[in-house]
Amino acid sequence: MKRFGGRVLFLDRSDINTDEIIPAKYLTAVDKQSLGPHLLEDLSLEGFSREGPGFSEAGVIVTRANFGCGSSREHAVWALEVNGITAVFAESFARIFRRNMFNGGLPAVELPSAAIEEIFGLAAGGSVRCEIDMETKSAVFSSDDGGRREVEFSLAPFDEALVVHGGWIEYADSRY
Repeated sequence: MKRFGGRVLFLDRSDINTDEIIPAKYLTAVDKQSLGPHLLEDLSLEGFSREGPGFSEAGVIVTRANFGCGSSREHAVWALEVNGITAVFAESFARIFRRNMFNGGLPAVELPSAAIEEIFGLAAGGSVRCEIDMETKSAVFSSDDGGRREVEFSLAPFDEALVVHGGWIEYADSRY
Protein backbone atom coordinates (compact mmCIF):
# COMPACT_ATOMS: atom_id res chain seq x y z
CA MET A 1 0.00 0.00 0.00
CA LYS A 2 1.09 3.56 -0.68
CA ARG A 3 2.64 5.45 2.23
CA PHE A 4 0.82 8.57 3.32
CA GLY A 5 2.44 11.42 5.19
CA GLY A 6 5.45 13.69 5.11
CA ARG A 7 6.33 17.24 5.92
CA VAL A 8 3.29 19.43 6.59
CA LEU A 9 2.48 22.51 4.53
CA PHE A 10 0.20 24.82 6.53
CA LEU A 11 -2.26 26.93 4.55
CA ASP A 12 -3.87 29.12 7.20
CA ARG A 13 -7.00 30.27 5.41
CA SER A 14 -10.50 29.05 4.65
CA ASP A 15 -12.01 28.97 1.17
CA ILE A 16 -8.87 28.20 -0.82
CA ASN A 17 -10.33 27.57 -4.25
CA THR A 18 -9.31 25.38 -7.16
CA ASP A 19 -8.09 28.42 -9.16
CA GLU A 20 -5.61 29.06 -6.36
CA ILE A 21 -4.60 25.39 -6.24
CA ILE A 22 -4.00 25.28 -10.01
CA PRO A 23 -4.72 28.36 -12.16
CA ALA A 24 -7.25 27.89 -14.97
CA LYS A 25 -4.73 28.85 -17.65
CA TYR A 26 -3.04 25.45 -17.15
CA LEU A 27 -6.17 23.36 -17.67
CA THR A 28 -5.23 22.65 -21.28
CA ALA A 29 -2.38 20.46 -20.05
CA VAL A 30 -2.57 16.94 -21.43
CA ASP A 31 -0.54 15.27 -18.69
CA LYS A 32 -0.45 15.60 -14.93
CA GLN A 33 3.29 16.27 -14.73
CA SER A 34 3.02 19.57 -16.59
CA LEU A 35 0.77 20.89 -13.79
CA GLY A 36 3.45 20.35 -11.15
CA PRO A 37 5.39 23.62 -11.39
CA HIS A 38 2.21 25.68 -11.08
CA LEU A 39 0.75 24.33 -7.83
CA LEU A 40 -0.50 27.19 -5.64
CA GLU A 41 1.23 29.82 -7.80
CA ASP A 42 -1.75 32.19 -7.53
CA LEU A 43 -2.31 31.66 -3.80
CA SER A 44 -2.19 34.92 -1.91
CA LEU A 45 -1.65 34.12 1.74
CA GLU A 46 0.38 36.02 4.30
CA GLY A 47 3.56 34.11 5.15
CA PHE A 48 3.14 31.63 2.30
CA SER A 49 6.00 31.06 -0.11
CA ARG A 50 6.52 28.49 -2.83
CA GLU A 51 10.28 28.80 -2.24
CA GLY A 52 12.10 26.61 0.24
CA PRO A 53 11.67 23.25 1.87
CA GLY A 54 8.30 24.02 3.48
CA PHE A 55 6.75 23.88 0.02
CA SER A 56 9.05 21.65 -2.00
CA GLU A 57 9.23 18.86 0.59
CA ALA A 58 5.57 18.90 1.60
CA GLY A 59 3.66 15.62 1.69
CA VAL A 60 0.60 16.74 3.65
CA ILE A 61 -1.46 19.92 3.68
CA VAL A 62 -3.26 21.17 6.79
CA THR A 63 -5.74 23.96 6.17
CA ARG A 64 -9.00 25.48 7.30
CA ALA A 65 -12.60 25.17 6.07
CA ASN A 66 -14.02 24.68 2.56
CA PHE A 67 -10.76 23.68 0.89
CA GLY A 68 -11.10 23.15 -2.86
CA CYS A 69 -14.15 25.32 -3.41
CA GLY A 70 -14.77 26.80 -6.85
CA SER A 71 -14.59 24.89 -10.10
CA SER A 72 -15.04 21.14 -10.23
CA ARG A 73 -11.73 20.36 -11.85
CA GLU A 74 -9.73 17.18 -11.34
CA HIS A 75 -6.62 19.16 -12.24
CA ALA A 76 -6.45 20.60 -8.70
CA VAL A 77 -6.03 17.11 -7.23
CA TRP A 78 -3.62 16.11 -10.00
CA ALA A 79 -1.43 19.13 -9.20
CA LEU A 80 -1.31 18.09 -5.54
CA GLU A 81 -0.52 14.49 -6.47
CA VAL A 82 2.38 15.27 -8.83
CA ASN A 83 3.91 17.50 -6.16
CA GLY A 84 4.01 14.64 -3.66
CA ILE A 85 1.01 15.67 -1.56
CA THR A 86 -0.42 12.43 -0.17
CA ALA A 87 -3.22 13.80 2.05
CA VAL A 88 -5.06 16.96 3.01
CA PHE A 89 -6.47 17.63 6.48
CA ALA A 90 -9.09 20.37 6.77
CA GLU A 91 -12.13 21.41 8.75
CA SER A 92 -14.18 20.80 5.61
CA PHE A 93 -13.88 20.37 1.84
CA ALA A 94 -15.91 21.45 -1.11
CA ARG A 95 -18.01 18.42 -2.08
CA ILE A 96 -16.71 17.84 -5.60
CA PHE A 97 -13.09 18.49 -4.65
CA ARG A 98 -13.39 15.97 -1.81
CA ARG A 99 -14.78 13.37 -4.22
CA ASN A 100 -11.96 14.09 -6.69
CA MET A 101 -9.42 13.53 -3.90
CA PHE A 102 -10.78 10.06 -3.15
CA ASN A 103 -11.18 9.25 -6.86
CA GLY A 104 -7.47 10.05 -7.18
CA GLY A 105 -6.58 7.83 -4.23
CA LEU A 106 -5.76 10.66 -1.82
CA PRO A 107 -7.38 10.96 1.60
CA ALA A 108 -9.33 14.16 2.27
CA VAL A 109 -9.57 14.06 6.05
CA GLU A 110 -12.03 16.27 7.88
CA LEU A 111 -11.20 17.15 11.48
CA PRO A 112 -12.94 19.37 14.02
CA SER A 113 -11.69 22.96 14.08
CA ALA A 114 -10.20 22.44 17.57
CA ALA A 115 -8.00 19.60 16.28
CA ILE A 116 -6.92 21.66 13.26
CA GLU A 117 -6.06 24.53 15.62
CA GLU A 118 -3.91 22.23 17.79
CA ILE A 119 -2.07 20.95 14.71
CA PHE A 120 -1.44 24.53 13.56
CA GLY A 121 -0.07 25.21 17.05
CA LEU A 122 2.66 22.62 16.51
CA ALA A 123 4.22 24.83 13.82
CA ALA A 124 5.51 27.15 16.55
CA GLY A 125 7.97 24.34 17.38
CA GLY A 126 9.53 24.25 13.92
CA SER A 127 8.68 22.13 10.92
CA VAL A 128 5.98 19.51 11.39
CA ARG A 129 5.82 15.99 9.97
CA CYS A 130 2.80 13.74 9.69
CA GLU A 131 2.66 9.95 9.60
CA ILE A 132 -0.67 8.47 8.55
CA ASP A 133 -1.75 4.91 9.27
CA MET A 134 -4.63 3.99 6.99
CA GLU A 135 -5.26 0.70 8.80
CA THR A 136 -5.97 2.38 12.12
CA LYS A 137 -7.20 5.60 10.50
CA SER A 138 -4.94 7.72 12.63
CA ALA A 139 -2.30 10.36 12.05
CA VAL A 140 0.56 11.58 14.21
CA PHE A 141 1.78 15.15 13.77
CA SER A 142 5.23 15.83 15.27
CA SER A 143 7.17 19.09 15.45
CA ASP A 144 10.93 19.58 15.57
CA ASP A 145 10.77 20.57 19.25
CA GLY A 146 9.07 17.31 20.26
CA GLY A 147 5.48 18.54 20.16
CA ARG A 148 3.06 15.82 19.16
CA ARG A 149 -0.63 15.50 18.34
CA GLU A 150 -2.32 12.25 17.39
CA VAL A 151 -5.71 12.31 15.69
CA GLU A 152 -8.12 9.59 14.70
CA PHE A 153 -10.33 10.01 11.68
CA SER A 154 -13.02 8.14 9.86
CA LEU A 155 -13.63 7.53 6.18
CA ALA A 156 -16.65 6.05 4.50
CA PRO A 157 -15.91 2.43 3.51
CA PHE A 158 -16.01 3.22 -0.22
CA ASP A 159 -13.71 6.24 0.17
CA GLU A 160 -11.29 4.13 2.18
CA ALA A 161 -11.35 1.45 -0.53
CA LEU A 162 -10.51 4.06 -3.17
CA VAL A 163 -7.54 5.30 -1.12
CA VAL A 164 -6.27 1.79 -0.37
CA HIS A 165 -6.43 0.82 -4.06
CA GLY A 166 -4.82 4.06 -5.26
CA GLY A 167 -7.90 5.64 -6.81
CA TRP A 168 -11.03 4.92 -8.77
CA ILE A 169 -9.34 3.35 -11.82
CA GLU A 170 -7.24 0.99 -9.73
CA TYR A 171 -10.26 0.12 -7.61
CA ALA A 172 -12.34 -0.69 -10.70
CA ASP A 173 -9.51 -2.72 -12.22
CA SER A 174 -9.34 -4.84 -9.06
CA ARG A 175 -13.08 -5.53 -9.05
CA TYR A 176 -14.26 -5.78 -12.64
